[in-house]
Amino acid sequence: MIISSATDYRAAARRVLPPFLFHYLDGGAGAEETLRANVDDLQSVRLRQRVMRGSEQLDLGVEWFGQRYDLPIALAPVGLTGMYARRGEVQAVRAACNRNIPFIQSTVSVCPLAEVAAQASRPIWFQLYVLKDRGFMRDVMKRASDLGATTLVFTVDMPVPGARYRDAHSGMSGPNASLRRVIQSMLHPRWALDVGLRGRPHDLGNISAYRGHATGLQDYIGWLGANFDPAIGWRDLEWIRDEWKGKLVIKGILDSDDARDALAFGADGIVVSNHGGRQLDGALSTARALPAIADAVKGKMTIFADGGVRTGTDVFRMLALGADGVLIGRAFVYALAAQGQAGVERLFAILEKDMRTNMVLTGAKSVRDIGAHLLADQ
Repeated sequence: MIISSATDYRAAARRVLPPFLFHYLDGGAGAEETLRANVDDLQSVRLRQRVMRGSEQLDLGVEWFGQRYDLPIALAPVGLTGMYARRGEVQAVRAACNRNIPFIQSTVSVCPLAEVAAQASRPIWFQLYVLKDRGFMRDVMKRASDLGATTLVFTVDMPVPGARYRDAHSGMSGPNASLRRVIQSMLHPRWALDVGLRGRPHDLGNISAYRGHATGLQDYIGWLGANFDPAIGWRDLEWIRDEWKGKLVIKGILDSDDARDALAFGADGIVVSNHGGRQLDGALSTARALPAIADAVKGKMTIFADGGVRTGTDVFRMLALGADGVLIGRAFVYALAAQGQAGVERLFAILEKDMRTNMVLTGAKSVRDIGAHLLADQ
């Protein structure tokens, strides 16, 4: 199929992927109301078009934590990325490094930290969950630091897994899940050959490195459920802030009081996020939550946002709503599934073109110029 916009990659990925993988990526919690609201609320944000104010000299670069990046985006941590393309995290980090944007590796990646860091020409960021196994957390933080990771993205909105009903229907979980996945894979020969056979091993590389034996997909959901910690509080995290010597970003903030708590905790940044609509169904969309949070902590810490971002216009909208940077998750994994590293790099080019168009048509000459004044009255 012809890829002309960023959103085309979703349909392209659906053609390639077995249903259990497509729907695991595509789905959300409960009735998926928050999942839909993330997209709908962001797309409903109207921009203020200005004329005779454009420029050919546009600056899309940003500086986060003392490092200059070429675009105001980062690749969000997405679990099991290595199941969507052969050694998917490696292909994604190469694409990110080629465009000088951050790649954030998930705790539950297929490729282990060492494999990804070896293929990265720039320092990576690493995402960590709050887990009951503090030994694993200490071990993986040390490994990330030793491998040159500069920023820890600490996810706090997953003390328990969300109710993701679509996974049981698709075969990711539920009755006869293993058999259903095998049958689906056989019906998708391109994926079965490229990823299913050539992309092995299919385990959770970071967890396997700690446990000393493979932790495969059959253990994935059970391991997550057994290790998340529903009783965690800010005081329980002080040892992480003290042990991690790099920058610390708290991911999963939807409330301005929680943003202030993260600032008081000593975080260098936050990610305004509802976990892509995969946790609390009925929670605020990111687009609705972001302005109040920006009012509370803008200029005091770096504000990232994710959720519903599918196009360069969506990136522009998030910046106008108060974000300093935008994380993209599903959008890059769709591209990765469809065309591998080349697809992710093509996605970056499409997003950049969208942003340049928006900047010319709103009179913004740099990312610093994008703000609430470019929003039309709602």
